[in-house]
Amino acid sequence: MPAKYVNPFTDFGFKKLFGEEASKPALIDFLNSLLVPENSSKIVNIYFKNSERNGDTIIDRRSIYDIYCENDKGEKYIVELQKARQDYFKERTIFYSTFPIREQAEKGSWNYNLSAVFCVGILGFTFNDYKNNEAEKQKVVHTIKLKYDQCNVFYDKLTYLYIEVPNFKMAENELITRLDKWLYFIKHLEDFQSIPELFKGDVVFTDVIQRAEIANFNYEQMMHYEGSLKVFRDNINVVDSAEKKGREEGILIGAAEKEEYAGQKARQVQLAIAANCRKAGMSTGEIAKITGLTIEEINDL
Repeated sequence: MPAKYVNPFTDFGFKKLFGEEASKPALIDFLNSLLVPENSSKIVNIYFKNSERNGDTIIDRRSIYDIYCENDKGEKYIVELQKARQDYFKERTIFYSTFPIREQAEKGSWNYNLSAVFCVGILGFTFNDYKNNEAEKQKVVHTIKLKYDQCNVFYDKLTYLYIEVPNFKMAENELITRLDKWLYFIKHLEDFQSIPELFKGDVVFTDVIQRAEIANFNYEQMMHYEGSLKVFRDNINVVDSAEKKGREEGILIGAAEKEEYAGQKARQVQLAIAANCRKAGMSTGEIAKITGLTIEEINDL
């Protein structure tokens, strides 16, 4: 049966749900459900900012966020969707967080009093570096702050939140909090054939579900979504095929060679995804964001 609603893990779908002017109530509601009590007070209003940032020098890499916004108090929010595992993803989010910090610098005399920065990553995969920590491995939301070695918070104005959507396993009748409902919505939206009972009568969810309905798209929006969906599916297929081949070929190599082999396979996946994105007409900057490749590496394809 064809999907009735957009896939939130496509670039178009994510922007449709959270990145348009009409999406502000949904974005505010989602962020409040995630950040309280991390944030001292609820977000009342937000302003979308330019999601593309350039470095101070020609050698600095361009950064492109999915959503970049600010509230009435000047607090900054970067919200990113990452569909598949990517090398150095954590490093990338830390790099991105430096831009809303540095842009607060004022000319002349300035006391360095910074507004808070929140970086939210909605992940279609799980991190694989938990080793034997089963509790961490099963968590859905990971909150990271700068801390002392005794785990007391050193600085409370820089927060990273990673949401591992595959770890969210709650059924509809088990949902309790507002965040539970948002995670259920994000994970299952594409499978809805009608508005679930738990969302009926809820103004925010009813509105966002109606805007996510594919039948409401005009021709241009439909073409944009179909292209975004194709890139999403192609990239997932590339990753799945590489992992399957890696498992099969990994049996044939020794333990000493496995780390080098894994790095080579990851590189091949990056290049294959970049090639798919280029065929779909995506810009070099967008491809760099998705794959982690440099502009020069993409231009050499």
